Amino acid sequence: MKCPFCNHSEDKVVDSRESKEGDAIRRRRECLSCERRFTTYERIDEVPYMVIKKDGRREKFDRQKVLGGLLKACEKRPIGMARLSEVVNQVESKVSDSPDREISTIEIGEFLMDSLRDMDKIAYVRFASVYRDFQDEEAFFNELKNLMRHKLP
Repeated sequence: MKCPFCNHSEDKVVDSRESKEGDAIRRRRECLSCERRFTTYERIDEVPYMVIKKDGRREKFDRQKVLGGLLKACEKRPIGMARLSEVVNQVESKVSDSPDREISTIEIGEFLMDSLRDMDKIAYVRFASVYRDFQDEEAFFNELKNLMRHKLP
């Protein structure tokens, strides 16, 4: 941190405390060269997690949107909210672990389909029918055939 008075780059922190709003840390510093004091504020740099859509657009990651899609697929199925929340947490971890803080909807969709395939076949088919946007019954039937090949042990 450069001193605003003499531009010296070394200082010591004399006092630290949280701001009244709780969104920053206020630090009193003393320059080691001119010994004058100054105040700095430290804030969290909030770079949002982004989702890359199929058409290339980017939008903020919305946890509720992912959960909503899962809830629709799992409607009237014996899958608890805790399990769905765990899947959404795993998706969120994938985004936060990414060095770019970005993930494509394709990666999210494939991960969710893999999770649903292991959880509940009916929920998987429901989700796949929307995610894969089946245009006819043949595409839907092919997905069912693939699902039958990958039966649970």
